[in-house]
Amino acid sequence: MENAGYTTLTRQSGLMREMRIVANNIANAATSGYRQEGMVFSEYVQSIQGGSSLSMGQGNARHTSLVQGALTQTGGTFDFAIEGDGFFLVETPRGERLTRSGAFSPNAEGDLVTFDGLRVLDPGGAPVFIPPGVADIAVSSDGTISSEGAPIGQLGVVRPLNPQGMIREAGVMFQAADGFEPAESARILQRFVENSNVDAISQITRMIEVQRAYELGASFLEAEDERVRQAMRAMSQ
Repeated sequence: MENAGYTTLTRQSGLMREMRIVANNIANAATSGYRQEGMVFSEYVQSIQGGSSLSMGQGNARHTSLVQGALTQTGGTFDFAIEGDGFFLVETPRGERLTRSGAFSPNAEGDLVTFDGLRVLDPGGAPVFIPPGVADIAVSSDGTISSEGAPIGQLGVVRPLNPQGMIREAGVMFQAADGFEPAESARILQRFVENSNVDAISQITRMIEVQRAYELGASFLEAEDERVRQAMRAMSQ
């Protein structure tokens, strides 16, 4: 296969991966705390001694948008949103993870948990406990939880040391592979949740562009295949 064929095949592969990412963004346009993803393309060039070099495009890296999503007031006592940089700290079976989805609730044991039942952690990595029967729950901008004016806990809010090095897990959950630190500038809002930061219109537009680009590449490969077949038939005559 000639360079043009290799280049088109790698381009088609990258477009397929981007289409899956865009479709997932659109599907999560209404998911609280979801971060939009994008595909990053790079070029691979291999020099061949005595011949022309081989160049291929590769879509093998993902970019996560950290743009602030719109905030929606819910009125829920244990609904929280982060204004600014930062993530809530959550305990999972695989270790500590980060999320922007702050729709929490106390479980039967009094631990504050996510929608999936994962325990929310404080700045020291301990579960946030809500004593049974407490009333007048309030949360300050630094995440301190109080009842009737007395502090009873604090939400752990951190920021990754390498934001683009985070590994996405389960849609709204991230692993900070390079570690994290306290997000001192972040501000917590009670009775609010952060919406997805997906720009649905631009994502639908991009989906159409990717689809058309893929169809164009498929047409080129079909034409190239027919050209090779004709050349082989001509040589065999």
